[in-house]
Amino acid sequence: MTNKIFMLMTFIGVPLSVIGSLMHWPTMILFIIYCLSIVALASYMGRATESLAIVAGPRIGGLLNATFGNAVELIISIFSLKAGLIGVVLASLTGSVLGNLLLVAGLSFFVGGIKFKRQLFNVHDARHNSGLLMFAIIVAFVIPEVFSMNMNETKTLSLSVGISIILIALYLAALFFKLVTHRGVYQTEESEAAAENGHHEEEPEWGKGKSILILLLSTLAVAYISENLVHTFHYVAEAFGWTELFIGVIIVAIVGNAAEHASAIVMAYKNKMDIAVEIAVGSTLQIAMFVAPVLVLISLLFEKKMPLVFTLPELITMVTSVLLMVVISNDGESNWFEGLTLLAAYFIMGIGFYLL
Repeated sequence: MTNKIFMLMTFIGVPLSVIGSLMHWPTMILFIIYCLSIVALASYMGRATESLAIVAGPRIGGLLNATFGNAVELIISIFSLKAGLIGVVLASLTGSVLGNLLLVAGLSFFVGGIKFKRQLFNVHDARHNSGLLMFAIIVAFVIPEVFSMNMNETKTLSLSVGISIILIALYLAALFFKLVTHRGVYQTEESEAAAENGHHEEEPEWGKGKSILILLLSTLAVAYISENLVHTFHYVAEAFGWTELFIGVIIVAIVGNAAEHASAIVMAYKNKMDIAVEIAVGSTLQIAMFVAPVLVLISLLFEKKMPLVFTLPELITMVTSVLLMVVISNDGESNWFEGLTLLAAYFIMGIGFYLL
């Protein structure tokens, strides 16, 4: 039923997006059409990556899901950078971190926890990811904030570029560690059994070729619609009295990450917590250690350069969400109450950003 709704939204929304932008329809109507179309396309990207995940296994599946989920975010951010909306880009990166760690993980733990009293995931992966989260957010994001207080713009940008290159290098090393040198070394009995069951029981919805084709077509469509969506932000902000910060943290982050939001919750409902956690935490790591640094480097091509310096509310909310997620996930198990705790933290921060 849900798939049919998304199919209708895609086949109606994408042509309307093209026609509406060519015929200059009212901005508010276009904003709604663009957002709904991106969410519908994201569901196709989610289903395609889920099919590939069944073929490739939970770790690579989780990585694929995070990558294509973040592709939408990256595309929207590049067009925002081009338009000089640095504040929106930094806010959307913050929103992605909060959204993945608190909203996606929270909903996954909550929905899965209602069906199963206690859900297990790989404790070694959780602890490995915790260390990387602490590094990516607390070390790599706080350092530029502290040092830039006594620096001019040029030095701040140089510091940001240096940190970005180190982050990308460490992220690639982390993937090499997880998928090559230490693949399967920290596999628990539960996750081995889950992987075996998954491979035997579940058939992918689409074959490898069809999944890759759908991913490519969806990404191209998202790129086109995202460019148009960025131009509606200013009008929408004025109409609703929203700040750039709120649009970035809540709206862009939710629309941009719709694919992995849906996938992680579905995986948790199916008791595939290794994939659900890999999507939520893996996606956050990819945003912090790859997408954000890449955007800093891409911004060097545009007139307005983007330093890796967040506002104080953005920084404190990200650090708090990392610490909360580390404490909750380090035991390798989850339940509905832990999910509710993460969701409560997200809504508290959402109210704060709305009122800023």
